[in-house]
Amino acid sequence: MEKQTLPNSTLILVFGILSILGCCCYGVLGIILAIVAIVLAKKATALYNENPELYTGYQNVKTGKILAIVGLILSIIYLIYVVFIFATVGYDGILDMQREMMEQYGG
Repeated sequence: MEKQTLPNSTLILVFGILSILGCCCYGVLGIILAIVAIVLAKKATALYNENPELYTGYQNVKTGKILAIVGLILSIIYLIYVVFIFATVGYDGILDMQREMMEQYGG
């Protein structure tokens, strides 16, 4: 019998990569993609552990899960940082900082 690729193995890898990139979107997008990738990886790992000789692509699942965990941690840290900045400086303070930076560096 020919080996099959694990369902969603490539998708898990892509979501893991995008979760790291998504942490730049105030952390929210990264958290969502990381959680989806981790849930899909758990299902794929359970399927692989039932019959490991039937499936290929488990390396993509493991790599995607690791990337999703890293993306989740980075996104949570960035989200906490954004909330902290808004709580201490406020939106007006952020706009003032941007204006000062534009005057100083941007012309």
